[in-house]
Formats: sequence, structure tokens, C-alpha cells
Amino acid sequence: MHGFLETLRVLRWDDHRYYHHSRINQALHLLSALSFLTAYVLVFKNPVAAVLIGWLVGMTSRQAGHFFFEPRDYDEVNRATHEHKEEIKVGYNLQRKVVLMALWVLSPCVLAYDPSFFGLLEPHADLYELAHNVAVLWIAVAIGGLLFRTVQLFFIKDVQTGLAWCTKILTDPFHDIYLYHKAPLYLLRGELIDPMHHVHHGEDEDVEEASAPRH
Repeated sequence: MHGFLETLRVLRWDDHRYYHHSRINQALHLLSALSFLTAYVLVFKNPVAAVLIGWLVGMTSRQAGHFFFEPRDYDEVNRATHEHKEEIKVGYNLQRKVVLMALWVLSPCVLAYDPSFFGLLEPHADLYELAHNVAVLWIAVAIGGLLFRTVQLFFIKDVQTGLAWCTKILTDPFHDIYLYHKAPLYLLRGELIDPMHHVHHGEDEDVEEASAPRH
């Protein structure tokens, strides 16, 4: 259990220090976290609304922060290039995210060709049923993306890393609120980039050793 918790800590730490320098990105992660928590609550009462909120608000705001606002120049704080950070990324780097987001966007198009999705769904008769079927496809994409990378990590890293990464993804909304709840305030003050004063070279050598090389 200690090893699992330490792996989870390292994954969270690396994710923060490598990929969340932009205050706008942090603020969008806060919005995303609140959206996902809302979806977690709604999924028991209205799964359609939960999935639509999770993807349309939670996922789009989260990925917009990474794609459009996170710096891609040399990372002076961590002494790493953008290319190096993409190479060692444990979860979905930008290239993998493009594939995942493409699957998300294109999956409803199949319903135009076959409303039953090859016999797996009840063909829709109105807009609500269409939204329901789209939600089913999107939750399948989400679960599939999570399980695919988790199992992949079992083989390219180890089972502990895969399970820790899966746990990190599922609990990110709670952790992001803890980390980035002040991001909107910093933005109002005109601070666009987190100075990352809490990241010091040399004091986290054990973390560096644990986090490299990564996939």
C-alpha cells in the first residue's frame, strides 16, 4: 500500500509541476473539476446529464487549458523541453489526447449511419433519446480510454503504476480543487504563469528518479 500511495503521489506531483504552469490552465482545471464533481453526483439520478456535463464542460475545459494555454517552450523550472515532457508522460500526452478527443467527437456520427449502433442501442425517436444514445457512446469512450491506458501501463510499466494512474484520473477533480482553487484570484491579479516557487531543483531527486523515464 505504501508503494502504491508513493506512486500516486509522484504521478500527481509530476502532473502539476510539468503540465500546469499556466494560471488560465489551472483555472480551467478548477472549472473542469467542479463540472466532474457535479457529474459524479448526477450520474445516479440523471446519467445523460452527467455524461454531457462531464464531456462538454469538464473534458473540453480541461483539454483547452492544455492545448491552448499551457506553455510549450523550454521549462526553466524543471529544466526540461516540451518534447521531453511529452515523451515521459505517463498518461495521455497531447498526441494521445488528440486521438481520444477525435474518438469522442466522431463517435456520435456513427448514429447518423446506424441509429442502433450496430444493434447495441435502441434507435432514438426524439432528441432526448438521441442525447441518451450519445451519452452512452461517450461514457463508453471515457471508460474505454481509461481502461486502455491502465492496462497498457501494466505492460509498459507495471501493474502498480497502471492502478495508481487510474486512481489519479478518477480522483483528479478533488485534487485539482485543492491545488487550483486560488487560480482565478491569481488571474485577477494579472499573474498568467505560476512562478512555481515550491518546485526546487535538487530537493526532489527521489521524485525525479521515480518519474523518469516514463511513457
